[in-house]
Parts: sequence; structure tokens; C-alpha cells
Amino acid sequence: MRTFMEHGFAAATTLEIATRAKVSKRELYALVGNKEQMLAACVAGRGRRMRLPEGFPAPDDLASLESALRQYGIILLKELMDPDVLAVFRLGISESKRSPGIAASINEQGHKPANAALESLLRSAHTAKLLVSDDFHSMVAHYRGLLLVDRMVYVLLGTVPPPTAREIDRRADEAARIFLKLYARGDQHCYDAVATRPRD
Repeated sequence: MRTFMEHGFAAATTLEIATRAKVSKRELYALVGNKEQMLAACVAGRGRRMRLPEGFPAPDDLASLESALRQYGIILLKELMDPDVLAVFRLGISESKRSPGIAASINEQGHKPANAALESLLRSAHTAKLLVSDDFHSMVAHYRGLLLVDRMVYVLLGTVPPPTAREIDRRADEAARIFLKLYARGDQHCYDAVATRPRD
């Protein structure tokens, strides 16, 4: 990844990557594949982190669902705003014409798994009769919109800094509460008590 960041995807050589990895080019190809596969492996490693921890309990009430959405939002924002992840996005943008496979890798190995993790959470919440909608695609898109707004674009442009840990917590908290006001099933009075409880 450092080689890609320093030279760009097109100019990065498998020889330099192999040298940094302390393997031969033949071993590198056997272990990972070509340059696009190498980048995809890097992206996939980060993509696997954009989900709730293994064994995270399925929500069984609105309070636990709000907590899960908030935790997912914090994880996703922290990963997306990590300098290495931002560098991958910038690489994909700068190389979009010469190497469209980079954008495809970001989508397949990063974006889709992160969305699938969120959809899995929402499906379990729907099974528990906590959500009024079963349009999971729209709910995933809506939640991400609430979480990210347009911040990602301007962070990538460098016109605003990545959010601080406190800002990430606040954004994740707000996104979870607004999302549940829109999609939560059940007694609205009971949910309002959950949604408006004092925050840390």
C-alpha cells in the first residue's frame, strides 16, 4: 500500500512491492496475484473492519438497536476517515481513467461488505419486529446519508479536516436516533423515552 501511495498505481512496480514484502516477484504473484489483486487485498483487509465485532448481540428492543446502530456508525466513520483509507479513495479517484479496477476494488471489497454488515443488522432488527420497513437497500442508503451527509467529499478534497473522535461519536449518535425516529416500529411514546434519554 505504501508503494501505491508513493508512486500511484500505474507507476508502482511489483518488484518494489516484492522487495518491501521481502519475497520474490514469483512468490508475490503466487500469494496475491497481479497489482489489481494486490490492491484489492489491501482494500479487503480494511473492508472487513467496517462491521460490528464478531458475536455482537442481535438487537431485541429499540434501545439495543439504537446502541448497535451507534456502534456501527462509530466503527464505519473511524475506518472511512483513517488516513490510509482516505489515501486509497484519493488513489482510486486520481487513477479512475487509467486504472478503473481500483474503483471497482474499493466498491467490491470495501463499500459492499460494509453495507452488507449494516443490512444484516437491519434484517435482524426487522425479524425482531423493531422496524416498519423491509426495504433494506433504501434503509442502508438512508442511514449512511444521515451518518456521512456530505462530509466525505470535503475531507477527500482537503477543505475540511476529518472529524475528531468526539465529532464521530456525536454524528453516530444523531444518525442512530434520527434513523429510528423514521423507521422504528411500536409505541412512539416508548421510543421517545429511549431516544431522548440523557447522553454521556
